[in-house]
Amino acid sequence: MGNLRLFMIISILTMVFWMGQAKASDQKVVLMLGGHSCESYPEKITEVLMAVKGVKSVDLKSIKGHVIVIYDGNVKPEDLVTVIEGVKGIYMDAEWYCTAEVME
Repeated sequence: MGNLRLFMIISILTMVFWMGQAKASDQKVVLMLGGHSCESYPEKITEVLMAVKGVKSVDLKSIKGHVIVIYDGNVKPEDLVTVIEGVKGIYMDAEWYCTAEVME
């Protein structure tokens, strides 16, 4: 019984350790948004960023005019900029588009 309890404790500690390691590898980048009427389309920005493999979360509310992206180590911030710069459209005969810049 003592060996089983010890095994369970070691197993739980190992799982907690590895879960902490996975979170430690997450990266955060803040991108400054620009472009004509870009901020009027937060759902579209969120949609394209979340479609990037490795992006874990997108926050457009914490800093006005910026997006905070949490991602794993396989994503490059420059790739996120490229994705955002592809966000554009036409609404009521007016063109809208987004630009982005990595904040250091």
